[in-house]
Amino acid sequence: MTLASSPAMRLPAAGGRFGAFGGRFVPESLIPACAALEEAFRDAWSDPAFRQQLDTFRAVYAGRPTALTPAWNLSAELGVTLLLKREDLAHTGSHKINNVLGQALLARRMGKTRLIAETGAGQHGVATATAAALFGLRATVFMGERDIERQALNVYRMTLLGAEVVPVTSGSRTLKDATSEAMRHWVSCVEDTHFCLGSVTGPHPYPWMVREFQRVIGDEARRQCAAELSAGAPDVVVACVGGGSNAAGTFAGFVDTGARLVGVEAAGGAAMTDGRPGVVHGSRSMVLQDDEGQIAEAHSVAAGLDYPGVGPEHAHLGGAGRAEYVTVTDDEVLAAVRRLARAEGIICALESAHAVAWVLRAAGTGELPRGTTVMLTLSGRGDKDMAQLREMDALEVSR
Repeated sequence: MTLASSPAMRLPAAGGRFGAFGGRFVPESLIPACAALEEAFRDAWSDPAFRQQLDTFRAVYAGRPTALTPAWNLSAELGVTLLLKREDLAHTGSHKINNVLGQALLARRMGKTRLIAETGAGQHGVATATAAALFGLRATVFMGERDIERQALNVYRMTLLGAEVVPVTSGSRTLKDATSEAMRHWVSCVEDTHFCLGSVTGPHPYPWMVREFQRVIGDEARRQCAAELSAGAPDVVVACVGGGSNAAGTFAGFVDTGARLVGVEAAGGAAMTDGRPGVVHGSRSMVLQDDEGQIAEAHSVAAGLDYPGVGPEHAHLGGAGRAEYVTVTDDEVLAAVRRLARAEGIICALESAHAVAWVLRAAGTGELPRGTTVMLTLSGRGDKDMAQLREMDALEVSR
């Protein structure tokens, strides 16, 4: 039986394993917290009342379903049919709200009164602060000092929503270090605090749980594609990948079809392309490492992709050949932001522009033949990146 026809992207194996990847590699003090979270999630996810409550908040608060927008002008230019799943239209401006609403409801069900979170680009932090305000929870967000500098708008949004933003000054001062600091802090406050992890990374049950909360992207897109396309499903499904939550949620809707699944990484932080098996932040996956096996630094123009690992289910899908993972450069990403903006009037996040950049390149080289149908998840909008883009433009002019 092939992976495409198996129950892929359903329940993980015992211990939270996706083939050789996943698991729960955390300090002994966090084992009970992870076990309690798994039990609570299993109970909630099998409860129709919880699912209905989440669906209601997604609809009347987050604005789901999000649109599937044909990219009419780019499609004509490229000779392919390009459909954009518009997570940039969701409340708070990205797919992150899908996961956070689920985790915040779960935290409240567990009797927790506080959320802590890690963030890179700030979108997960904003979503966490938003849900905390909605449900009357306290929120603390850990964010690398470097990301605070380049994502000042989102820092202000978090504080305006009532969250405490804690600068992380260790290491590269980016997402990796923010995640490490949040996990260390969780050890000291598990009784009243839920760690609202933002991606399909971390110890079991997070990779599975976050994927299930993000599955709404792929499930919606599949229904929308069936209504839009005579063939029912697209030929290619594309999403950007850092930790990989928007891609996991997207792929989950199409993994049992014949669609080609493509995850697009940053060339400077490509764990699937340049990494090797290792453990980071509580799970075994593909990880960027130096010759001594130490976690290597990642780089991306997009703060949300500045991460040295990838979700373990992506490692499994890539190893099994069901999904493929490619890279694009910062220059390609910046060009993609501009081209999408000028062709379609949509300013996407730098993270999302990685997926757009690959489609532009693949259509241009013929890797995507004329007539191919492509469904691409735009994971977020580009408001947060305006200052960074403006500074880059000014730098180019001065050269």
